[in-house]
Amino acid sequence: MSARLQDAEPLPAAGETEGPAGRSAESEIGPEPLQAAAALQVLLQARQTTLPRRLGTPGPDAQQLAAIVGAAAHAPDHGRLQPWRFVRVPADARDALAEAFAQALREREPAAEPEALAQAREKAYRSPELLLVVVDAAQADAAVPAPERWVSAGCAVQNLLLMATALGFGSALTSGQSLQSQALRTLFGLRAAEQALCFVSLGTVVVAKAPRARPAVDAYTSTLRPQGAPVPGLHLPPAVAP
Repeated sequence: MSARLQDAEPLPAAGETEGPAGRSAESEIGPEPLQAAAALQVLLQARQTTLPRRLGTPGPDAQQLAAIVGAAAHAPDHGRLQPWRFVRVPADARDALAEAFAQALREREPAAEPEALAQAREKAYRSPELLLVVVDAAQADAAVPAPERWVSAGCAVQNLLLMATALGFGSALTSGQSLQSQALRTLFGLRAAEQALCFVSLGTVVVAKAPRARPAVDAYTSTLRPQGAPVPGLHLPPAVAP
């Protein structure tokens, strides 16, 4: 676990907030959940995208990679369909991926210049650890529509990224037109209903960047009024006096 998580402070006002009957929040739910929430808050704030070219060695070892990928299994999964999977691209398979990237460019641009093809190939070598996220959108269960499968995949990826962050690694999600190419589909043996969602790059951050500003809660929330028509913001009820 990273030092940042080990040194995490409790959430502000932990143990001081009064409940409806005058009891402290800590006395109601115990200190452990509050400490876990504080650690999670630090972890969420620490996660940010680090471009693959800014990731270097060492990448995760076997035990760390198993923990990172294993975190994905805790994503919500309606119907237990497991509509997503990960394909690791080890070092000895990067040449094949590089050629698939070049062929994907040729599919889009038959007259692509050698320099452009070389740039396409180079993308296969940018991070120590590389995974392809694959989503199965087949309607094997009509009760679980395709959008829910994509949501499940997104949750699985976020779990993976958070575990990588907790272990001290940088990460990035990358996509592009090559994901829809026949060359890449053939290389990874994708079935007809499967779609390549994105690549996940993992490694040690070589060049860090400043954290970006995140949107305020009111910028992406609204509250439904009794008469309908949501209004911006959460509109939380006032705190109950002790």
